[in-house]
Amino acid sequence: MGLSFRRNPDGTTTGRNDETGFTVTLADEEEVQRRLYEDAGWEYAPPPPPVPPGYHRFFLVHDDFPGVGFDDERYASLRAQPPAGCEPADWDGFALTCERSGATLLDAVTRTVAEIRREHGLVMTGMGIEKPEEWLGGDKNGHGAQTVGHLLLMAAHRGSLLGYRRKDLVRLLDATGME
Repeated sequence: MGLSFRRNPDGTTTGRNDETGFTVTLADEEEVQRRLYEDAGWEYAPPPPPVPPGYHRFFLVHDDFPGVGFDDERYASLRAQPPAGCEPADWDGFALTCERSGATLLDAVTRTVAEIRREHGLVMTGMGIEKPEEWLGGDKNGHGAQTVGHLLLMAAHRGSLLGYRRKDLVRLLDATGME
């Protein structure tokens, strides 16, 4: 069964349950999701309230230890003392859910990743974005920014596994003409 959602040019959102054919279009995206979940027989949990201005909500995952789970001893210190504003989460592996301050989402993520590396010796490897090729752009602090952060963390992690160094990745970014 699949549920799909599409933002329309007029500002409405259309949702469809592919199994039942149920389709709904409304201005309220959350109501579209609620109705589709109800049609699918799934429990709907509304999104959490917005974070205060200057704060960002994001996830960090660590999947550098294949075949180990949330309870692995290598995560013990991070489970016991996560960064302020972060909570450990079991996502079939180790993850953190965070609400942290920063000028932008990437700033908050960068400072959190640096703190985890400094305090716990772990380099987080992603932000839990399942389909980074699906671009929901526009907002410098929204899903598009989470996707960029996720891809950068993945590139740093996987590049290091292949023997690339920081200068190699920076050289690639410089070659794109990015200012």
